Amino acid sequence: MHAQLTRRDFTRTTLGAAALLAAGVETARGYAANDTIHVACIGTGGRCRDLMTRFPKIPGVKIVAVCDVWDVHREEGRKLADSQAVAESDYRKLLDRKDIDAVLIGTPDHWHVPITVDACAAGKDVYVEKPLTHDLSEGERVIEAQNSNKRVVQVGTQQRSMPHLIEAREIVRSGELGDVHKIHLSWNRNQARWDRNKLNIDPSSVDWKAFLGNAPEQPFDAYRFRNWRWFWDFGGGIFTDLMVHWIDTAHWMLDMSAPSTAASLGDHFATEGLWETPDTVQTLLRYPEQHIQAYFEGTFVNHRNRAMLEIMGTKATLYCDRGRYEVIPEQGRGVEAKKRIDSEGERGADFFAGVDGELFHLTNWLECVRSRNKPHCPAEDGVHAAAAAHLANRSLRAGAIATWNAASDRS
Repeated sequence: MHAQLTRRDFTRTTLGAAALLAAGVETARGYAANDTIHVACIGTGGRCRDLMTRFPKIPGVKIVAVCDVWDVHREEGRKLADSQAVAESDYRKLLDRKDIDAVLIGTPDHWHVPITVDACAAGKDVYVEKPLTHDLSEGERVIEAQNSNKRVVQVGTQQRSMPHLIEAREIVRSGELGDVHKIHLSWNRNQARWDRNKLNIDPSSVDWKAFLGNAPEQPFDAYRFRNWRWFWDFGGGIFTDLMVHWIDTAHWMLDMSAPSTAASLGDHFATEGLWETPDTVQTLLRYPEQHIQAYFEGTFVNHRNRAMLEIMGTKATLYCDRGRYEVIPEQGRGVEAKKRIDSEGERGADFFAGVDGELFHLTNWLECVRSRNKPHCPAEDGVHAAAAAHLANRSLRAGAIATWNAASDRS
């Protein structure tokens, strides 16, 4: 029954997109009946290709170009694109093309804002993977690029488009949980992500200078190239890679913005001397305007609690993961227990076969490219979620409580 709910929600969404297509509403290239949105995919590594596999399920869209600084990934991306798609190593060549309406950005984190800003200036709509920013100072710039160029920018925190979480949000907003002052988030895995496998990458197949971009000059390192999330020049570790998903969901459900204070700690229990970012972290975030504390735990050495969000109210707690939600009443508060399960997968697992959040989120983005409506996660919200992760990392690296004054971080 619950799996059917999810399919019905998706059918309603895709039919809406088809109706807009038939009506001939305005696209990025202008008003044209039965037009197809032409998308270029930039940074066609594994995550980007995962998203690319969803496009055949969405009406009225075609991948017409791919781009990557590594020959291997560029060719893998080409296999998922239109047979006539162009392939480039320099994304700027794609932005110059008038036959491209929108771009999907799946690069390392430090390239998200530069490419998004350039794409908006070139008149392209954007789907960009999370975290939107690589540094607190980038937020104002990317929001300005979106708004001044009137572009549709969707940040890839797909929880906002999952039907069961949309329903869970309505429960929060109804006041059923009572007053909320505490939330608990987790993303725990028991995976040896640190293994040094033989990568056998030919340096001549990589445009290393282009990969570095605004990062400091450094010699080619195959391990850093393939495991960039765990090095400060390119990523931000568990906070930016994983926490950002659930803190964004909490922001969305509770109308929160960025936190003012973070107190973090981290350890290298299995990655000492290999990763720069810790393999086990915790942070406490303070939102004084909303009177809320948010506690996040993340690790790669144990999977208890897996990936989940608990919103803890005076009347009830709302538990959410990517396949279910559950309302757990406080004793004697008159709240009815309830749940929705859209997958038969393990409770609290990272992903669930029955809930394709990426498909829902991409569909929402493409609908908004046509209608010019605001997508589920525009740049402003992506900036706030990333800011929480950056503030947590600032505390972690300083070994002290970190505070954020947005004005002091503008550049």
